[in-house]
Amino acid sequence: MDVAGEVLLVLELVREVSATGIAVGGGGNDGVSFRKDCTDLVRRISLLSHLIEEIGEFRSRPVDVEESESESESWSSDLVVALRAAKRLLSLAGNFRSKSSSVSFMDGATRRITSLFQSVTWKLEKALSSIPYDHFDISEEVQEQVELVRSQLRRATERYGSLNSKMLSHALAQLLNEEIDQGQLGNRLIKSLHIQNNGSIDREVSLKMGAVPESNGSKSHGVNIISYKSRRLGNTSDHSEACLVTDIDADGQDNSPNKSLDEIKKPDPVAIPDDFLCPISLELMRDPVIVATGQTYERSFIQRWIDSGNATCPKTQQKLENFTLTPNYVLRSLITQWCAKHNIEQPTGLTNGKIKKSDGSFRDVSGDIAAIRALVRKLSSRSVEEHRTAAAEIRSLSKRSTDNRILIAESGGIPILVNLLTSEDVLTQENAVTSILNLSIYENNKGLIMLAGAIPSIVQVLRNGSMEARENAAATLFSLSLGDENKIIIGASGAIPALVALLQDGSARGKKDAATALFNLCIYQGNKGRAVRAGIISALLKMLTDPSNCMVDEALTIMSVLASHHEAKVAIVKASTIPVLIDLMRTGLPRNKENAAAILLALCKRDSDNLACISRLGAVIPLTELAKSGTERAKRKATSLLEHLRKLQQL
Repeated sequence: MDVAGEVLLVLELVREVSATGIAVGGGGNDGVSFRKDCTDLVRRISLLSHLIEEIGEFRSRPVDVEESESESESWSSDLVVALRAAKRLLSLAGNFRSKSSSVSFMDGATRRITSLFQSVTWKLEKALSSIPYDHFDISEEVQEQVELVRSQLRRATERYGSLNSKMLSHALAQLLNEEIDQGQLGNRLIKSLHIQNNGSIDREVSLKMGAVPESNGSKSHGVNIISYKSRRLGNTSDHSEACLVTDIDADGQDNSPNKSLDEIKKPDPVAIPDDFLCPISLELMRDPVIVATGQTYERSFIQRWIDSGNATCPKTQQKLENFTLTPNYVLRSLITQWCAKHNIEQPTGLTNGKIKKSDGSFRDVSGDIAAIRALVRKLSSRSVEEHRTAAAEIRSLSKRSTDNRILIAESGGIPILVNLLTSEDVLTQENAVTSILNLSIYENNKGLIMLAGAIPSIVQVLRNGSMEARENAAATLFSLSLGDENKIIIGASGAIPALVALLQDGSARGKKDAATALFNLCIYQGNKGRAVRAGIISALLKMLTDPSNCMVDEALTIMSVLASHHEAKVAIVKASTIPVLIDLMRTGLPRNKENAAAILLALCKRDSDNLACISRLGAVIPLTELAKSGTERAKRKATSLLEHLRKLQQL
């Protein structure tokens, strides 16, 4: 098959996976276990469409035909295998989620499907690593995007557990060779996993089948409650994550025969007791609460369940007589003791009313906890005045210290503050959005804010709130968008047009907040088209030509990120921006000259019309000066542009 045929095949598979993901992710509240695994996998694969499109646009340089075909065949065959496996796995996980109910089946099949997610994730990362990017002349922007996807895939593979490459390959081959027949699915999985009547699994068989071995560990980001599948922690003194015991190196190769004795004798990971895991998230609980049926859940997850309109207990399916959430202090104490015994960092810095300080000592915050919980209760009051007063105090507390940010989140304040974003009281809304901004500064709170479904309400504030509320909403989106996957969620929420509007009509501070958020969001390739369609290019051009020159640097930085995108490239040229960029190369500050040259290079790459345009407009002289005396990056960009101009003259 030629390159064009391979590209069409891979692109079609990417689209089919995306379509499968929409169906898988569109169900109700059943089967929370694999919803995030499915959506994460689909999201990462969807990001590859830009890469495949660039390969499709490629016109190869004169090279040896056999070498070209060999490189082409290698990249496509591996990627096709990975994508077909992903498509089949999404179908399997979707059917399992919607129809499985037996406890023993759930236990065994969950392990089985988890191992398949690991195998597919591993294979996809390996396939991406084998693509000859230089051969296909892939742009820097797309290469950076693919590298981002690869790093996410590597982390995901590690989170699922540590298996050697042979076991991963075996599990993948088994997935591709199986016919996914939902009618036979339960019997096949139960038989293959040797599930006993009590739900236990034969360990030896599970190893052969590629399930997560009892003795293997996986990375655990204790407070990252969005990671659904991490069920095991290794002993570690590192506060950021448990140690990973793995037989796979950075390239995915099995290195066990080459390991030293010291490396082999790593401490065995510790299995988290099932009673310590939230039945919804399968994560170690940080704030266990009891519902009316007597079942215990992680507060944030059960609150989200109830807020979604559910009136039953997720585990027993019994109707909840009331929605009261009673703290399970006994279980929390047991979890604390267990974590201390096994030298495992607790999900938060809060332990028995004390917060761990940077020097390792503890500070008693029991008095602060009581005061903050009282404030959080006032946030739920029916009195508008109490809402306003409590939100103002929470705003003040959340600004003062990290400890307060931990305690406010620990007291369940985040979901309530998110609800107050829709308050008709202007002051309450301003205080709520600013409190969420302050809370998001603490890294571990970002996941809680996203989990509380805050983005749509923040975007609504950004559109219709007071100027202060809009400014702080933009700053909050920037803070949350620091997480790679959050960029996708925020971009799809309608935030970008609202940010562009603030960029155009906001106060000086509001414009800077909007510019910062837009820059960060546009690092993700899929958001660039959204920004262009929202009118960002005309807004940036206005900033470039503003006599005050107060935001030229921000405008050029954003435009340099956008310039490699096709829609942005067309819009930049159509807006007559090229003369402005050439003028900035003459008169701007060093960093502005650098960014102007970078934008022009992106516009002129593989575009003879734009090259001829900058030549007519006198770009050669400022480019020559920049190549001699600019910053290192400016020199590279200017030299490259001059080389393109020289080649154009030779045609």
